[in-house]
Amino acid sequence: MKMTSTMLALAMATIAPAAQAHVTLDQATGLAGTYQKLAFRVGHGCDGGATTGLTVSLPEGANAAKPMPKQGWKIDIANSGNLHEISWKGGSLPDAYFDEFVMQVKLPETPGKLYFRIVQQCGKTSVAWDEIAADGAARPKAPAPVLEVLPAPAGTATHQH
Repeated sequence: MKMTSTMLALAMATIAPAAQAHVTLDQATGLAGTYQKLAFRVGHGCDGGATTGLTVSLPEGANAAKPMPKQGWKIDIANSGNLHEISWKGGSLPDAYFDEFVMQVKLPETPGKLYFRIVQQCGKTSVAWDEIAADGAARPKAPAPVLEVLPAPAGTATHQH
């Protein structure tokens, strides 16, 4: 079968996101002042190695974080001063698979962008997904996941369900 340029373009579009996958957020937006489920998607290991840990640093304004347990992984919650981190450690996510690490967070009352610093551990190797592109600049090599906090419509419930 001869591959047409359209078929080739479709094939590349399917392959390219996987090849460029990073630690990303499952959702792009959330409402100010509400509780939001955040799923951090790990698309690959580190240079072929299995992911053995993931640490999420919460940006200022994101509060009351509660991680979702993950079978085979130990959760650590660190709150000291301005440092608020949630870590999953001790599991193994082979490079050939993807998975999500989930938490619930209370979003700030003020709209804007929240950048989450992530450190992905693969045995003795780690990768920091913490770069933030300046306006108009090229996409960083190791981008931090970002959530756009939007104004909540009047009457939106902000309590935990």
